[in-house]
Amino acid sequence: MAELNDKLEQIVILERQLSKIKDVDVLLERILTETRKIVNADAGSIYEVIDNGENLKIKYGQNDTRQKLLEPGMKLPYTSFSFPISETSICGYVAKTGKPLNIKDCYELDESLPFKFNKNPDILSNYKTTSIYTVPLKSEKELFGVIQIINKKDKDGNVISFSDDDSILITHLANDIIQFLEQAYRFQAIVTRMNRLAALRDPKETGGHVERVSTYSLEIFDRWSFNHQIPVEDSQDFRDNLRIAARFHDIGKVGISDLILKKPGRFDENERNIMKAHTCMGAQLFFPKEDELDEMCFDINLHHHDRWDGGELAYPGKVDIEKYVTGEPIPQAEKLMGKDIPLAARIVSVADVFDALSNQRCYKEAWDIEEAFAEIEKNAGLQFDPEVVKAFIEIKDRIKAISIALKDQEPENSK
Repeated sequence: MAELNDKLEQIVILERQLSKIKDVDVLLERILTETRKIVNADAGSIYEVIDNGENLKIKYGQNDTRQKLLEPGMKLPYTSFSFPISETSICGYVAKTGKPLNIKDCYELDESLPFKFNKNPDILSNYKTTSIYTVPLKSEKELFGVIQIINKKDKDGNVISFSDDDSILITHLANDIIQFLEQAYRFQAIVTRMNRLAALRDPKETGGHVERVSTYSLEIFDRWSFNHQIPVEDSQDFRDNLRIAARFHDIGKVGISDLILKKPGRFDENERNIMKAHTCMGAQLFFPKEDELDEMCFDINLHHHDRWDGGELAYPGKVDIEKYVTGEPIPQAEKLMGKDIPLAARIVSVADVFDALSNQRCYKEAWDIEEAFAEIEKNAGLQFDPEVVKAFIEIKDRIKAISIALKDQEPENSK
């Protein structure tokens, strides 16, 4: 009983931390991580409801046993798949009925049950799933997703069943975090609408660009943080803000005249300078800065086109945003270079250029993805922060998987 009370107190502290997270994806990942810690589970997955309640889509999968087989700093392969919400699968059953399931051994299911255990993931990964606890993430009115916790371990590392106390803890946490999910989805809806507005204005961007740049940026930062030995707990706020702020990197284009933004041919020098001023207009949307998210949105908008070497193609430099007049050409300013460029902007710069190169636009064909990687690497120390490029290249396989999963699709917003 004492141990249960201690765990419940841990949940109270955790919930204070979760309440501060604004981004849905960062929140879902953290929920999965912390739920597994609380009940000492080896693995787990978290799924989001999509397609107006028709399907479940995996958002994150974690597996400590498989993670230990990887090189330090590497992540498990990026996966993206969805399946119908029906009673034939374990997660589908929990989503459909709204009831949690505690399975002692998934290989010993009663054949009369409507759902079956899919053995294929175990076969492909050479992993043995035994005990499973699956619970819906559900408010009174709406199902947000499903969390599945796998293979509870005892103090000696043996796989055991989830106990009644575990059931209390998982269900308690799942119920309490609904308000945080609702808050994050409301915020996501606002972000998505703002970016749809920008996409309507700019015909040169594809629907998935914003989401890919945001996802790449988060992955680059995670690897950069590992390389710089930054503790995970110290990077949580930065991750949350980066995931959101990267989505706004080109929001300033809403202030560019259609005569320029939608011009089919090449810009003259004056038009080009007005177009470059989207950095200033984007920054103005987040000025004056009221919190850390505003500050990161400001920094990314203003500086994701500045160059590490301060070369002549860099802009806008050390511009005074309070003196900039909306709609005017970009002002002349002293160059900003190296680590004076905010880290978030240096990360988004790599993600943005890579995505622009590797995807088709109305004015260009897509580059071969390996050529796009090579171009980024070639410009390390010139256009890009070499340490950011190093992190980017080290996660090449993960970037490729994200590129495929998010290709030519609108940012996900199922709520």
